[in-house]
Amino acid sequence: MTTVNPAQPIKMKKEKIWTGYQIVLAIFILGASLICLLPFVNVIAVSFSSKSAILRGDVGFWPVEFTTMAYQAIFNDKSMMQSLWYTVGITVSYTVIAMVLTILMAYPLTKKRLKGRKFFNLMALFTMYFSGGTIPIYLNIKELGMLDTAWSLIIPGALSTYNMIILKSFFSALPESLEEAATIDGANDFQILLQIYLPLSLASLATLTLFYAVGKWNSFQDALYYITSRSLQPLQLKLYNLIKGSQAVDVAMMEGGASTVATSVSESIESATIIFATLPILVVYSFVQRYFVSGVTIGAVKG
Repeated sequence: MTTVNPAQPIKMKKEKIWTGYQIVLAIFILGASLICLLPFVNVIAVSFSSKSAILRGDVGFWPVEFTTMAYQAIFNDKSMMQSLWYTVGITVSYTVIAMVLTILMAYPLTKKRLKGRKFFNLMALFTMYFSGGTIPIYLNIKELGMLDTAWSLIIPGALSTYNMIILKSFFSALPESLEEAATIDGANDFQILLQIYLPLSLASLATLTLFYAVGKWNSFQDALYYITSRSLQPLQLKLYNLIKGSQAVDVAMMEGGASTVATSVSESIESATIIFATLPILVVYSFVQRYFVSGVTIGAVKG
C-alpha cells in the first residue's frame, strides 16, 4: 500500500508558481533589454543604409540598400581619426592619473593612526555635496593657464570622491593581520600597498578604472567650456558639433533653406559617427565586465 505525502502537492504547487514568476521576470527583463538595445540597432541600420532609403523612412532595425559610404567618409576624414587617437590618449592619461590619486587617498584614510583622518574624510565628503560652480572652476583653470590645453581635460575632476570611497571600503575590508604580518617582516606602507593591497584589489581597481575611462570618454562639456582649437577637440565634442549642425540643417530645411539630400547625408554620417565613438569603449568593457559586479559589491562588506 502506497502512502501519499501531503507536502508533495504543496511543494509542486510552489515550484509551479515560482516557475511562473521566473517566466514573468524573464519577459520583463527581455522587454527592458530590447527597449535599451533597439535604438542602438536602429542607429547601426541607419549608418549602413543609403540616402534614398533614409529619405523614404524605410530604415528600421535592418539596413536598407546596404552601403558603407558614411564610414568611408569618416575614415577618410583625417581630423576625425586624429580626434580618435587624441581622445584615446586623453582617456588613458586621465584614467592613470585618476587611479593613482584615488589609491593614494583611499589607502591612508583606512589607517587609524593617520592624524586628522576624520577631518580629511569630512573634507572629501564635503566636495560630494557642495561645489564652487562652473564659473569659479572656469576662472581657476584660466588663472592656471590650462585653457585650450589638454591638461584642462585631465586635471579637473581627476579624483572622484565616490570612487575613492568605494576603494577605501574595499581596503578596509581586507584583514588587518596581513598588514601586521608584513610590518613584522619589515615592510613599509608603500611596500604593503604595492605588494599586498593592490594585488588583492584587482577586481575593484578594474571596476574603478572602467568608471573613470567611460566617464572621460563620454564627456564633452569640459571640452566645450575649455577648448577652442579644433585640433584639441575630443571625439565626443566633434560628435556634439555634428549633431548640432545636423539639427541646424533640419531647421533650415523646414524653412526651405536646405535640401533633403544634405539632411540625409548628415543623418547617415551622424549615425556612423555615433557607432564610431561608441565601439572602442564597448570593446574595453568586454574585457573588464567580469570584474564589474564583484569589484563594486565586495567593498560593501565592511564600511
